[in-house]
Amino acid sequence: MANWIPSLNSLRAFEAVARNGSYRRAAVELNVTDVAVKQLVVKLEAALGKRLVVRQGRGIALTEAALAGAGTLEIAMRQIADAVQKMRAQDNRQRLIVSVEASFATTWLVSRLEDFRSRNPGISVLIDSSQRIVDLHRSDVDIAIRYGVRSDPELLVRRLFDDLVYPVCSPILAAASAPLTDVGQLARMPLIHWDMAQLPWASATRSWFDWGEWARRLGVKGIDPGKGLRFSDYGMAVQAAISGKGVILASWPILQDPIEAGLLVPIFPESSRSTDIGYDLVTTPEAASRPAVAAFTDWLLDTARQAMASARTPPDGKIPRVDESLPIP
Repeated sequence: MANWIPSLNSLRAFEAVARNGSYRRAAVELNVTDVAVKQLVVKLEAALGKRLVVRQGRGIALTEAALAGAGTLEIAMRQIADAVQKMRAQDNRQRLIVSVEASFATTWLVSRLEDFRSRNPGISVLIDSSQRIVDLHRSDVDIAIRYGVRSDPELLVRRLFDDLVYPVCSPILAAASAPLTDVGQLARMPLIHWDMAQLPWASATRSWFDWGEWARRLGVKGIDPGKGLRFSDYGMAVQAAISGKGVILASWPILQDPIEAGLLVPIFPESSRSTDIGYDLVTTPEAASRPAVAAFTDWLLDTARQAMASARTPPDGKIPRVDESLPIP
């Protein structure tokens, strides 16, 4: 049959071998074994009745027949991949991927997502919670919620909350340490640390959540920043504080719920400090034009605004602001 086409898998394997000049590199790219790639190429050779790949020294070489089609096949494979991506994007036009640090997801966002789902039943939201900073220009992520990270001028940024940091602990620990009248008493209390050594993006954040830096800012003496429980995950550190294991430096916006539920109580309100960092909603201009992204952005800003408006006043008497402005570069 004149229009007969061999197996797509065998064509794909041969194209990868021809482009990489190696069975091994092709196998790595295709995430299969060297043997599997060779078998597919042999299958294609049998179907065509022509040798395509031959040994040359310690490597391989393409035959004239292979060279005649390799370039066109590479273009065709790229076009197939582009077509599949377009179909996938069309199928998922109402699917959102939101990249968010795990502690913000667990302590603030997840409990509020049902409201978004009820308002937007046609939009599916996938929460990608990790410590890494994704490249929004090169990934499938539509929206990122970032904290203490320098923004990219090519991205659209909306401030969700300014942050406010102050010490909190469980009511039981606070009662056991009563009366708490002077911030210097923290030197005698167990401390919980958020260890950000593995977070290269968190230099600005580290300066606010390090007990040693915090004590230096307030002029508090006697605090040993080397003692106490240490967690790389802020959510786990919060859970340790709730269970009475020590005092933690609280990020007001995301700990608003457990504080207002009485699971954590602020201590030494005079020590609260407004920071120069905050929580930002970030997306690309291309993603922002999609209705699903716009719907999530509007909902999240409105939800943050309502959360701050209904919050009991934090220790310094200032409610962290929510951005009312247009997107800024």
